[in-house]
Amino acid sequence: MTEETRVEDVMTSEVVTLRPDQSVAEAADVLAGDAIGAAPVVDDGTYVGMLNDDDLIVSEARLHLPTTFNILGAQIVMPGSQHRFEEELEKAVGATVGDVMDTDHPTVTSGEPLMAVATLMHDKGVTHVPVIDGGAVVGIVARGDLIRHLSATT
Repeated sequence: MTEETRVEDVMTSEVVTLRPDQSVAEAADVLAGDAIGAAPVVDDGTYVGMLNDDDLIVSEARLHLPTTFNILGAQIVMPGSQHRFEEELEKAVGATVGDVMDTDHPTVTSGEPLMAVATLMHDKGVTHVPVIDGGAVVGIVARGDLIRHLSATT
């Protein structure tokens, strides 16, 4: 990957999007029907979050109960485990895309270097990054896009 390669050179411009008021079942149908693992969520043309297949899978998975210790009659909850349980519980009972989507998902702009996106994906453990310009979704970069680009340039 060269430093000159930009996000716009590899992003997918025709992006499947979801709305926050769509049901989880509708979102699952969209992801499955288009054979995609994630989709940006848009409200009135503005990006508001990201829904990936893991957000839907958690509704069918076993929840991770908080880890607790009982010491001399006092119950101590391990830091972070309660927060994780609460997040999983919210997603498990969510009925709409807005209930289960990630509102803090990383984004990029079309002019950013592709190396920055690769680093972001690796550091944050994400598979898809929406490309946002002026609040609107103009593209998406998936790990597959990076692999295809690497393959074409080697």
